[in-house]
Amino acid sequence: MKIATYNVENLFDLQKSGNEYEEYIPYSQSAWNDRNYKIKLKNISKVIKDIDADIIALQEIESPKAFKDLQYQLKRDGLYYQYAKIADAKNTTIKVALLSRIPFVYTKELIVGYSYAFRNILEVKFKLNDEEFYIFVNHWKSKAGPESQRISYAKALKKRVQELGDKNIIALGDFNSHYEEYKIFKRKRKHNNTEGITGLNHILGTINYQQDTSKALKLKTDEFYNLWYDIDKNERYSYIYRGKKEALDNILVTGKLLNHKGLDYKVKSIHNFIKPYLFKGKSIYRWQVSRGKIRRHKGKGYSDHLPVVAEFTLSTN
Repeated sequence: MKIATYNVENLFDLQKSGNEYEEYIPYSQSAWNDRNYKIKLKNISKVIKDIDADIIALQEIESPKAFKDLQYQLKRDGLYYQYAKIADAKNTTIKVALLSRIPFVYTKELIVGYSYAFRNILEVKFKLNDEEFYIFVNHWKSKAGPESQRISYAKALKKRVQELGDKNIIALGDFNSHYEEYKIFKRKRKHNNTEGITGLNHILGTINYQQDTSKALKLKTDEFYNLWYDIDKNERYSYIYRGKKEALDNILVTGKLLNHKGLDYKVKSIHNFIKPYLFKGKSIYRWQVSRGKIRRHKGKGYSDHLPVVAEFTLSTN
């Protein structure tokens, strides 16, 4: 079973809601129009089709309309996901979603904060050959905000995991946190308003089990192992900021998925999804919008993030 996560970078529809970013106001001077929308859908569909995951979590989908249009484009391109859900209970500017070949048992949304600045986390329960597992799709606050805001997401997720107990749980998405965020944000006053405590590393417990899956087997039921530690350090990235590689997109698992019983993570399978077309020089070939007083869409590019993929196996013992 292949599971992936992909921040598609601002997939907005062409219906004016009043919440759009300025350059995504439909049919304005920014040229967010039928032509560019179709190109964006086609380009993102190409990436998702090439990944060919059984379950893929998505971030930065504006609306159910944009989500349905993406599903339609995927179907036209030969990839059909029978099961789909977008977290649209809250009227946030962008949302998380999930596409799956495997049916859901249920879906629900975790409320992180009542302000519209906080996006809900999407919880999806699955059952495969009598093996239950849960997926939590995350898109935490960007680094325009301090770490305390990302800690709010971590606490909401941790609380729900504690309620579930010892289960097969995969938390994935754009955490806007490097896998070792606690190291890189310490001296950044804009971010470090938490005395060095981070949501990803400290609240979710990934700091305790670095580079050692044998220790990860001893995870507490509300702690996670970050799968990035399972591969070489130079391969751990999904984003490039000013020439520096970062792993803002993560796939985390509870210890039950590392015990070699039932549903289990396939060792060394995590990777960033790399194709030549996703790069322009040494940079990720993001969706192209001109700079200047009026930002205009160029009808080229994909996303500023790379997808991240991991595989899981189901033992018949």
